[in-house]
Amino acid sequence: MSMRSGFVKVMISLGALLLLSVNQINNLEGSERLGPVQPTADRYAFDFESVKSDGPRLNLRSAILVNYDNGEVLYAKNAEMSHPIASISKLVAAMVVLDNVKDFTAKQTVNKEDALRSSFSRLRPGLELSLRDLLYLSLMISDNRATRALSRATAGSITDFVDLMNMKVRQLGLDHTVFYDPTGLDERNVSTAHEVAILMHHAYSYPEIARITALKRQTVSVKRGKRTYSMDLRNTNRLMDSPYHVLAGKTGYIDASDYCLATMVEDPAGKKLTLVVLGAPGGSLRFREARKLASWGFKELNGDTVPVPSKPIRKSRVKQS
Repeated sequence: MSMRSGFVKVMISLGALLLLSVNQINNLEGSERLGPVQPTADRYAFDFESVKSDGPRLNLRSAILVNYDNGEVLYAKNAEMSHPIASISKLVAAMVVLDNVKDFTAKQTVNKEDALRSSFSRLRPGLELSLRDLLYLSLMISDNRATRALSRATAGSITDFVDLMNMKVRQLGLDHTVFYDPTGLDERNVSTAHEVAILMHHAYSYPEIARITALKRQTVSVKRGKRTYSMDLRNTNRLMDSPYHVLAGKTGYIDASDYCLATMVEDPAGKKLTLVVLGAPGGSLRFREARKLASWGFKELNGDTVPVPSKPIRKSRVKQS
């Protein structure tokens, strides 16, 4: 190879790299995102020096309670134990969608692959929804078919989407969190209570995730053929029926995980707590234990000025996840 031809090839390669970089910058500048792309350096670190030894006794496998404002861990039970997280996985799926999708008015049709072994769903193959409405279904009522349809719309295939999810948690420094599917139906989707709390903080930093997961009810538009109709959704997070203000959150359930919850709540004094409960042996028990933990935590922060929640949690008419 002559020196000149080698020089030409090097210049062509540099030009291609420059063009690729310019295109990536233009794509980022031209996209109207509903949430931020989290930089690698933006990581949360919790302070375990404040863990109380006299915390509440909870009937579940692992849990953590964090003062959101300063990162102090008030309570921890098996917080570093690896555990299936079921549909809490959808928080990371939503982050990946928001990082990559430009047009949330775009439509996506639910297909037969989305419906395969999808557990309970109100979406039949052939239904068409906007990506924004699919996000409501995924985050509010944990619809697995909606999550799969979003995955295909975002990355072209579910396999490629899961790769993006794993890349996301690596960027956030979460070494004990791994995904094999976007929905959480795969029991190999695991994390720890500690890392789920970190995920909850990152998810809360996405305004659209915080807004959607804090909604008690929402109506979405569904199209089948020429007919369009409305579908009413009710959030699966029953802490919304407690005295506390839910700022964000996600429920989860499969047989291998039992009942799980990751959420952020605020009391009337404006104090915020991040709590994660994993492996509760009952759906209603999950919320009772979460309320017990939140009540104890707010008392720790405020003294005895915060009343113990007494409002009963109403049973859901839809299948909890």
